[in-house]
Amino acid sequence: MTVSTQDRVHFASVTKSYYPLIVGVFVGILIISNIAATKLISFGPAIVDGGAFLFPLAYIIGDVLSEVYGWKAARRAIILGFAMAILSAITFWVVQISPSADGYENQAAFEAVLGFVPRIVLASVCGYLIGQLLNSYVLIKIKERTKEKHLWARLIGSTVVGELADTLVFCTIAFYGIITGAEFANYVIVGYVYKTLLEVVLLPITYPVIAYIKRREPTYELDSAT
Repeated sequence: MTVSTQDRVHFASVTKSYYPLIVGVFVGILIISNIAATKLISFGPAIVDGGAFLFPLAYIIGDVLSEVYGWKAARRAIILGFAMAILSAITFWVVQISPSADGYENQAAFEAVLGFVPRIVLASVCGYLIGQLLNSYVLIKIKERTKEKHLWARLIGSTVVGELADTLVFCTIAFYGIITGAEFANYVIVGYVYKTLLEVVLLPITYPVIAYIKRREPTYELDSAT
């Protein structure tokens, strides 16, 4: 007796690639960092935004995507993150303008933290998109010359370029005129140096993570040790 396809239970297969998991973490870190970045934090003379705690990890994960999966796959993840950042901003804006229920007394607090601030949203998405695309592009261009050797040069070189673009674009659009002069220079320089140094500090973690993923991706051809 033949059973028709409509009478069977069907499920799509999940591939063994780590790519969807890495992209999910990448996008999650981006969204969380964008929310955290609405607060400026002072550590003595140093000024950073709340995104400094987590956002540098987005560049490390972006490095993993570029190093292991290449330009097209990394660009796809970056654009997806960009789209989700826009979606989150639109969602917060719709929630912000929606009428509050009786008894809800936190509208001002909601607007202060999650409210739609066009300047911050524009700064965030522009800085992210430009910085991440440059980070990925530079890493892949260096890899074309170094092959599987000198991973440290690709990771640090791409971060130096990507973080510089990201920091300059975000800080200028978001806070120029709000914080000025030496305070603004402090904010830009400290943020950039911190994010770049974090990449260097985390190299002992990034190296084995990339090596692990390369070994377990069935379509990755590793010609020599990284």
